[in-house]
Amino acid sequence: MLRALYSARTGMIGQQLQLDTISNNLANVNTAGFKKSRTQFEDLFYQEIRAAGATNSDGGTVPSGIQVGMGVQPTSVQKIFTQGDYAETGNDLDLAIEGRGFFKVLRGGEEYFTRAGSFTRNNDGYIVTQNGDRLQPEFAVPVGATDLSIDRSGVVTAKDSNQQVLATIQLTLHDFINPGGLRAVGGNLFQATEASGQAVEANPGTSGLGTLAQHYIEASNVDVTEEMINLIVTQRAYEVNSKSITTADRLLEISNSLVR
Repeated sequence: MLRALYSARTGMIGQQLQLDTISNNLANVNTAGFKKSRTQFEDLFYQEIRAAGATNSDGGTVPSGIQVGMGVQPTSVQKIFTQGDYAETGNDLDLAIEGRGFFKVLRGGEEYFTRAGSFTRNNDGYIVTQNGDRLQPEFAVPVGATDLSIDRSGVVTAKDSNQQVLATIQLTLHDFINPGGLRAVGGNLFQATEASGQAVEANPGTSGLGTLAQHYIEASNVDVTEEMINLIVTQRAYEVNSKSITTADRLLEISNSLVR
């Protein structure tokens, strides 16, 4: 019974982490560029009471042994980088990536990566995120520019009212061998890690990278219906694990009453 108590405890702890993950997904259902997370689990070690293949008293071989599991533990909370839906905004500095890739921004001298393409200008004309992080490569929209166009291959062109080109630049995207290994730091930003590998830079539409869509932003890839189903399953799993604890406790109570 004690073994059942501890196993059920690990199940409740695991379902609590699952609930935390689902809650964060639902909280960010309207966050531009947000990527949902998925909790992964594995079973814990087993107590082997009788080994499979052991010899019995008659000299025969036991076809299957007796192993009792000790519960479950979470192994990872993985980001799922599937494509989100597009939302049209009409804003010249809103960019959606159609396919693989990340924008690179600079914050405090460090490189970060994001899928959220809701950019704006700061007081110096530089293209920045909503938190003021500069898009890389840096580009300052010239004073007097009335028309800013960004084509699918990432070429930015600023023109005046007479359609004279004032400045132009080539935007690039970055990709990773394992995007799931990126470290989420909040603010729609990710950092490269040993697990993700180093960022590979290329122009949009080349080297397997996606293209850019101006006047659009990528919405969250959270499916509310799917998350609500997962929420119900998690709730029921938590309940049955708590029921296991209650049942094991009841059996212990019966055992103790035999002594009296």
